[in-house]
Amino acid sequence: MSTAALIVAAGRGSRAGGGIPKQWREVAGKPVARWTLEALAHLDRLVMVIHPDDRAFAEAAARGLDVTLVEGAADRAGSVRAGLGILAAAPPERVLIHDVARPCISRALIDAVLSALYSRPGAAPALAVTDALWSGTGGLVTGTRDRSGLFRAQTPQGFRFDAIHCAHASHPGGAADDVEVARAAGLEVAIVPGEERNLKITGPDDFARAAALLETRMDIRLGNGFDVHRFGPGDHVVLCGVKVPHGRGLQGHSDADVGMHAVTDALYGAMAEGDIGRHFPPSDAQWKGAASEIFLRHAVDLAAARGFAISNIDLTLICERPKITPHADEMTREMSRITGLESGRISIKATTSERLGFAGREEGIAAIATATLVKS
Repeated sequence: MSTAALIVAAGRGSRAGGGIPKQWREVAGKPVARWTLEALAHLDRLVMVIHPDDRAFAEAAARGLDVTLVEGAADRAGSVRAGLGILAAAPPERVLIHDVARPCISRALIDAVLSALYSRPGAAPALAVTDALWSGTGGLVTGTRDRSGLFRAQTPQGFRFDAIHCAHASHPGGAADDVEVARAAGLEVAIVPGEERNLKITGPDDFARAAALLETRMDIRLGNGFDVHRFGPGDHVVLCGVKVPHGRGLQGHSDADVGMHAVTDALYGAMAEGDIGRHFPPSDAQWKGAASEIFLRHAVDLAAARGFAISNIDLTLICERPKITPHADEMTREMSRITGLESGRISIKATTSERLGFAGREEGIAAIATATLVKS
């Protein structure tokens, strides 16, 4: 089912202070809105409703992401209607309506709301009220209230698109949130367990709370790569971009750089992007004899485009000959140049197979690599 996210970001957020609306202020090194957009960027479509005066802020926060910006209205309901109107031109099956000031939303909570929409026209996260409830006047407690069946509402509030679009079109306005609009139209809304970390930035102290949560939310990926090439005619082999003299060469569709291929596949693996063959098919003649730097650079650039930094690369070359150690430093420098990673984070080493197997019989060279990607 196709899913769009509608991020409501047209408010002024004056209670948060800071001189500019809270959604454009930085928390943990990024604007609040950027964190929110990145959390929802895996969905099919993103629409962010903004104040007309905030376009420059919004464009900066959305840079590099596929986000449609639409100007909102004087109140939240009007802004949501504006966003739904944009989506209606090519309507998704589901829509998540989310407050921009909730940047700590987790993928698990998003998935839980979407899953609930398979059986209900609406679903929203909420936390049961566990504290005692008082009424008060003039600074004094005047009574208590029963907390049974009470919940603290959160977003994203998810709906079947057609249902919530019609509900908003017929609503007179003034609703607290989209669940109220949906219920006024007779739609059932399922309660999904919310998360304490899914806080809404409202006052100045909330920025520190959000920063503490976001600074610990890191996406760490490990990938493994394995490659092997057989020996054939030649007077050298290319390993990690370095020509190493040898009585035979490595055979392959490209330059057969077995070490660089293993590292490239480790990076692709960490991103769940398959292997070199998916991106550079051997059936394509243009890659005949190509330098493997092209493949590695593509994997590095793809990781950067997705917001990942390479933390380290560990490569082991498996062969009897040629001897790797005399060339390891040069290989490290070349891999550092291509990846942009400092040499202290690149390990290139060699081992033999104790004369066992194809490597032990000196029929070729194998390589195994591990790479770590980190997105903060």
